[in-house]
Amino acid sequence: MKWLRKKNNHQPSISLEQQRAEKLAEMGAQLWALRQEQGLSLEQMVALTRIPRRLLQAIEEGNLNDLPEPVYIQGLIRQFADALGLNGVEFSGAFPISSAQVNPQGMGNNSPLNQLRPIHLYFLYILLIVCSVNGLSQLLNNAVLQASNSQNQPYPKQKSIVKPEIAQIKESVEVQSVNDTLSAVQQGKAVQIGVTLKASSWIRVVADGKTEFEGTLPEGTHRIWKAQEQLTVKTDNAGGVLMSINQEKAKEMGEPGKEEEVRIAAKPKF
Repeated sequence: MKWLRKKNNHQPSISLEQQRAEKLAEMGAQLWALRQEQGLSLEQMVALTRIPRRLLQAIEEGNLNDLPEPVYIQGLIRQFADALGLNGVEFSGAFPISSAQVNPQGMGNNSPLNQLRPIHLYFLYILLIVCSVNGLSQLLNNAVLQASNSQNQPYPKQKSIVKPEIAQIKESVEVQSVNDTLSAVQQGKAVQIGVTLKASSWIRVVADGKTEFEGTLPEGTHRIWKAQEQLTVKTDNAGGVLMSINQEKAKEMGEPGKEEEVRIAAKPKF
């Protein structure tokens, strides 16, 4: 029977989560009652504390699941209590945020160390927030200064980097322009034909003895060939091919469905 007596004398311990839930419900009820006595609405408390309405309501209702980490809950309770005229630090210190604050049965009264620990955590939390805000402010100021300096600086280096590419492109364009001009000058002794297909037709084009094209072109196709001495065009559907010589008016090569071969010689050079 000794083990039975020991079992009966042992009292079940309450978990830290249960301690928090019970304490939050108790403190939330006190804050709600005090707010009602002062005739303040939750919207007015939001303006006073800068805390979202859902968090204030969760504190009053003791809803631990809708609140953040315990250390943040203690900070929210402190702000809530301060706004209602209470000593926020003292009031929020009763909310347990660590196992050191929960006194098991038979351990006696709270030690001074346990009473001071929540306050230390609160000040550490405030210090971390201040340091974070200062660091972020410094980073933003540096970014603004760099942006301002970059806007005020000229861009000679960028121009010098892009310049060679622009020079190469310009040189290429100038060479092409010269070549086009030479071609235009030489057109007086060259020959050019333009072919437009009225119907799908087989075509073979020979320029200066070299076959430039041989195959079937679909209806609506327009092609141009040039030669220095002679161009020969042959088709199996003369009526479906419109041909223009040296940009003159296009004419049919012959009758539809019939083969036709046309040879155009370049004008003699004077």
